[in-house]
Amino acid sequence: MQALTYVGEKAVEWREVPEPRLESDRAALVRPKVVSTCDLDALIVAGRSPFAPPFTLGHECVAEIVELGDEVESLQTGEFVSVPFQISCGECGPCRAGHSGNCASLPFMSTYGFGPAVQRYGGFLSDLVSVPYAEHMLVPLPAGLDPVAVASASDNLSDAWRAVGPQLIEAPRSPVLVIGGAGPGSIGLYAVAIAVALGAEAVVYLDADPRRRETAAALGAQVLADAPKRLGPYPITVDAGGDPALLALALRATAPDGVCTSTAIYFGEQPQLPLLAMYTNGVTFTTGRVHAREAMPQVLELAVRGSLRPERITSRVVRWDEARDALLDPPWTKLVFER
Repeated sequence: MQALTYVGEKAVEWREVPEPRLESDRAALVRPKVVSTCDLDALIVAGRSPFAPPFTLGHECVAEIVELGDEVESLQTGEFVSVPFQISCGECGPCRAGHSGNCASLPFMSTYGFGPAVQRYGGFLSDLVSVPYAEHMLVPLPAGLDPVAVASASDNLSDAWRAVGPQLIEAPRSPVLVIGGAGPGSIGLYAVAIAVALGAEAVVYLDADPRRRETAAALGAQVLADAPKRLGPYPITVDAGGDPALLALALRATAPDGVCTSTAIYFGEQPQLPLLAMYTNGVTFTTGRVHAREAMPQVLELAVRGSLRPERITSRVVRWDEARDALLDPPWTKLVFER
């Protein structure tokens, strides 16, 4: 079968790879129908990630179930499902605690599309993908929902959800600050869209990029181009900027007893955190990989209601066979490849 493979800095090519087979009676084989880029994909293709080539790309998708193991009862072949980018069993201690990104039944950071397990499980930009724990991992796509709109539920949409969703459920209508700009910048924009969908009384978006500011304004945010010395205070803040100075700004902008969530990836130590201000104000700071499987149903429910329209953040929808050329043709915020 064909798989789109990262082979080196700014080098991507379609390669022939072995087809996966059912691993057990609990597994499934799925055919990705719609795949979207993650913000991390831009770093990978540019050669700026720690993941060594070659490996198959793609870790956000909606797929069609092709084959099911004999013990799988709640799913059907031909059904469309959202597939989390993290592979997890659903039964170990971390999974039962809602921490499926740290599943104890698999090697650490087992994911599709990058990481230490990619040689075994591949990526979504391929003809078939093995899902070892089908009933736990696969989330049926609600009827009437466009797969193109919600392909990113596998990762970036869920990452944005965890940054603002639980916080706004706990403190409805709270104002939100989102600092965007890391990589292609979709996560910050998704955070804006979700905060607006959940009824935040105000959403402020800071980003130097004019295209993303225009998108954020259309989503309902107040936009800022330049970082002031101080912002806020805001009870909910999001660092999706990937800049240590902007991370410090977000932390200082967090109100007493507020929550700042960083979805950005920082390579190397960041010693400039305003720890005294955080201590004085009792700020809760959250960073780390999202546990995507737990967040996916929340994102899909918002899309079903119509209050969240992720397609407004998509840069381009391109044919499956154009994926290679599109990935190598920046700038883009979110690409969607449709089979």
